[in-house]
Amino acid sequence: MFDGLTDRFGEIFDGLKKRGALSEADVTAAMREIRVALLEADVALPVVKNFIDGVRERAIGEEVLRSVTPGQQVVKVVNDYLTEMLGPESEEFEVRAAAPAAVMMVGLQGSGKTTTSAKIAKRIQERQFKKVLMASLDVRRPAAQQQLEILGKQANVATLEIVPFQTPRMIADRAMETAKKEGYDVVILDTAGRLHVDDELMAEVADVRDGARPAEILLVADAMTGQDAVNVAQSFNEKLKLTGIVLTRVDGDARGGAALSMKAVTGTPIRLLGTGEKLEALETFHPDRIASRILGMGDVVSLVEKASEMVEQDEAERLVKKMESGRFDLDDFASQLRQLRKMGGLNGVMGMLPGVKKAQAQMAAANIDDKMVIHQEAIIGSMTVSERKKPDLIKASRKRRIASGSGTTVQDVNKVLKQYQEMTRMMKKMKKMGKKALMRSGLPGMMPPGMPPGPGMR
Repeated sequence: MFDGLTDRFGEIFDGLKKRGALSEADVTAAMREIRVALLEADVALPVVKNFIDGVRERAIGEEVLRSVTPGQQVVKVVNDYLTEMLGPESEEFEVRAAAPAAVMMVGLQGSGKTTTSAKIAKRIQERQFKKVLMASLDVRRPAAQQQLEILGKQANVATLEIVPFQTPRMIADRAMETAKKEGYDVVILDTAGRLHVDDELMAEVADVRDGARPAEILLVADAMTGQDAVNVAQSFNEKLKLTGIVLTRVDGDARGGAALSMKAVTGTPIRLLGTGEKLEALETFHPDRIASRILGMGDVVSLVEKASEMVEQDEAERLVKKMESGRFDLDDFASQLRQLRKMGGLNGVMGMLPGVKKAQAQMAAANIDDKMVIHQEAIIGSMTVSERKKPDLIKASRKRRIASGSGTTVQDVNKVLKQYQEMTRMMKKMKKMGKKALMRSGLPGMMPPGMPPGPGMR
């Protein structure tokens, strides 16, 4: 989400760190560059002004300028101020009101509101062990109610029966009554979106709010729309008093200005981030972790949390046992690739590791991306059972057949086999270091041949 901003900040801070001492003029020049970087990232002008003024005041203090490492101190000041601007610290999204508690989803058309409703419902049901009912109040968009019904089946979450010709208020009232009778803890009310904020929209959602008295009113905003998202948030907050914001499509926005401006302009905290199309692609918003990502310091805590959620412990332990016995085969290698994809793929994992910008650049230059991982899985899937168990069987004729079956080239097949061999060699070395080392070894082993390891991966 913050690729462009991270690159610019990296260049600015690298210049500061190279100097043994900093003058007030050096800090002022750096602040000018940071100002330009923030404006280019589509951060609101008032937010940029307040940010620069606040950072400059702290950065030219005696503690920074006379520090042994003044460049590092400036980075810390910027990190602290970013965290404050994005704050407050978010906790796991939890509906704490008495049952049945309503969560009202609002936003413009096309912001991903219906999909986000299903994501949140699934998250509440699985993490809080609460019984959730979803209801679509969108009677204008064709098949909107059916869309939520389909998503409900995918998420294993109940949806309110569709009754034609009812108004949004009538549907909301029926949903709350059904929840009381059938013992639901939480009701997700997916309201209709519009192409722009208008009086009709606000009157409709205000009517629903007055009837359902929701515990949470969440605005779903598309991060790709930049400052428009901030303006929308302001309008909704003025009329409805939002309790939180969910930013969607953050995986596709390279600027990140909406995230940096939203809280500062509206006063409404960002609660969740939509990071992909899958129903599991929803993250808690942590200001301190986001600030670290922006400054290129990674987010190892979130990476560990994601690994614990996505990686199946039984499968991990099974792989460890096979590695310990020296029986690691291509089926096991494919299992590791699938786990990597579950965690967000190469780009998703690398983006959370500190100090890997150069490695990412080399990956891009070598055309190493998540499509390559999918191709690798296809190559292994085109092999016979005996070939996956005994890769030494794979000679020239078999390589041509595998390449043809997977829609790849013989060179691609060779790369997979080489990667597997390197991982096998690494596992033999890791075996001597004990079981804990083996449990941590998957990620570096899956890095493509020739790519430099990141910190802690050597």
